[in-house]
Amino acid sequence: MYTLYVANRNYSSWSLRPWLLMTELGLPFEECLVPFGSPPGHAAFTSFSPTGKVPCLHDGDEIVWDSLAITEYLAERHPGVWPTDTAARTWARCASAEMHSGFFALRDTCTMNCGLRIELPEWPAAVRHDWQRAEALWEEGLRRFGGPFLAGERFTAVDAFFAPLAFRAQTYSPALSEAAQGYVQRLLALPSMQNWYQQALAEPWRHEPHETDARGKGKWLQDLRQPGG
Repeated sequence: MYTLYVANRNYSSWSLRPWLLMTELGLPFEECLVPFGSPPGHAAFTSFSPTGKVPCLHDGDEIVWDSLAITEYLAERHPGVWPTDTAARTWARCASAEMHSGFFALRDTCTMNCGLRIELPEWPAAVRHDWQRAEALWEEGLRRFGGPFLAGERFTAVDAFFAPLAFRAQTYSPALSEAAQGYVQRLLALPSMQNWYQQALAEPWRHEPHETDARGKGKWLQDLRQPGG
């Protein structure tokens, strides 16, 4: 059976992607959650990941690190990771790769913290551009392939790659088109996303570097997490 190493649900957007994909596809796996800041620090992550980062997938003696590499590893072994239609699959791979390697301003300013609702003091132009690009991709995918997911009727890897933006949209409330907002709500309503979210709210851990980062972004309107331990 696969073992998937992840970190805090509240913070770890990278962990969410393969976890959500494997959960939605019904692939059996054992989850191993290692909170950020776990003793003995960085060594807690290098014990299972060559980069000291999450996510990391173990399949027997095979170790697969990086969310995109995990996705392609699974695609070689299981149907449904990518769309079967050639045009949809090509588009989905391109959109996923763009998300994986871009959107830096959005990620930096709208850091993932599932349990918070934050009002930004301003929306820098680069951040607005990134949200507009995400919106354009979502609208294109829904229009070309008929929805309700980005590459057609079924949830595939491209939806998993954009799932962290749904949590970010919930936290920061960017201005989105009706179609884009509908897609965000569709992702958030998935039982697997609700499972991730509820467990994120219940986590007792607080990782101060992530907390400090979130405090610097803007005004905290709500903190829906249970009190930290």
